[in-house]
Amino acid sequence: MMNQCPHCQGNIRFNPEQQGKLEQALANLEPEKLLTLKCPHCQTAIKIDKNGQAPAPDNGVLPPGPPNLDWLTSGVFQAEEKVEDVPMALVLYQPSAFCDTICSAVESVGYQVVRAETAQEAIERMRFVNFSCVVYQADLEGSLEQSPFHRYLSKMPMERRRYIFYILVGPVFHTLYNLEAMAHSANLTVNLNDIKHLDVILHKTIPDYEELFGPMMEELGAYGKR
Repeated sequence: MMNQCPHCQGNIRFNPEQQGKLEQALANLEPEKLLTLKCPHCQTAIKIDKNGQAPAPDNGVLPPGPPNLDWLTSGVFQAEEKVEDVPMALVLYQPSAFCDTICSAVESVGYQVVRAETAQEAIERMRFVNFSCVVYQADLEGSLEQSPFHRYLSKMPMERRRYIFYILVGPVFHTLYNLEAMAHSANLTVNLNDIKHLDVILHKTIPDYEELFGPMMEELGAYGKR
């Protein structure tokens, strides 16, 4: 069964009820016919065959689906917002109430949030996007020292790493303990018991970080352009 959108590459999951209805619809699908679904992330139409897969054309390249025309019948459409200047944040955390609270808190300080559930997915996203903030569940891959993602961040060249506000979340950390964060090559550590206050923590720490390091990073950027 297809589990990833062929257009935006977003993960697609079905609850048991949706899975049952989908399997029933595929079982009743006539040969050579396709079933149309809508991606929950990009809202693009996805056509799948009786095996639950999106068939590729002969050249192996899947063309974009037709545009969503729901606004034609409703008479209402929303103008696209320009998001070029909106800072991006990557949240690498297992799906949970904690993750939802973290994403809401990060969005409250002005970031556009992208979620990831595995180190491989997060690293792949960071290859193409310059994230200004990264939140990582420190025990997601066992010990932090053996974590491929944490190692990736720790060994990242400083010309890129210095622009990332790196937050470690876990049950063993002490919230706002700068020495602990520094020891783990992070900018902030947050204990799970304080996640409910994360929006307040971020409203304090991120402006402090920008005030302290902003002028230095501007000078470095200007120097690098000369």
